Amino acid sequence: MIDSTSGWFLVSFAAMCVGLGKAGFSGLGLIAVFIMAELFGKASVGVLLPMLIVADVSVYPMFRKHASWAPVWKLVPPALVGMAIGFFLLDWIPEQWAKPVIGSIILFMVALQLIRQCSNDFFDKLAHSNGFGAAAGGFAGIATTIANAAGPVFQLYFLARRLPKMELIGIGARFFLLINLIKLPFMGGLNFTTPESLLLNVKLVPLILLGVFFGRHLLQLISQRVFEWMIIGFAILAGVRLIWAG
Repeated sequence: MIDSTSGWFLVSFAAMCVGLGKAGFSGLGLIAVFIMAELFGKASVGVLLPMLIVADVSVYPMFRKHASWAPVWKLVPPALVGMAIGFFLLDWIPEQWAKPVIGSIILFMVALQLIRQCSNDFFDKLAHSNGFGAAAGGFAGIATTIANAAGPVFQLYFLARRLPKMELIGIGARFFLLINLIKLPFMGGLNFTTPESLLLNVKLVPLILLGVFFGRHLLQLISQRVFEWMIIGFAILAGVRLIWAG
């Protein structure tokens, strides 16, 4: 699938970004989305998915003690609805529309997070409401299906609930492992994940694990406040880039 030195460099860098993104820097994970979309077009969602699952499986035991499955089960039903909508849109919308749609969703969630900084009481009530959780789960389901880009949506929602960074990543490891495993057979059915793409994924496994390792150690060196603002910053850049790329 890759027949040039520059292509191998880009896909290798994308694999590193997948590991870093799953270890807590979701904005960096979106760099992998950009690169894979550039290399494979619309089918990139299926090529990238097994790489994400490898990272999910690696990250889950690292953060298992920091969270539980209870918050995950609350988000799964709206996420499944969002995924159903996402698969419909993935099959229907022109390829050039997908990135602007996801970029708009991310920027909307960033705006909510920034509002929280100015209106803590109002936003805290909103963040703990069932409606806001359902909306976040639905957005995450759509975003992860169309572009594997739900990380910032998910993290911004839980940041609004003021979860410590380790607990946030622990919940995310559970949520995305489950959601990505559910997506896999559907991507195969759409012929976006193929035996050829799986062979490419196998070659990239060491780089994914290397990204997870570095991300895990880097996360321990960053304070909660810096961590939150890094997520916001990465999400803004990712959202703007997705819209611009469309």
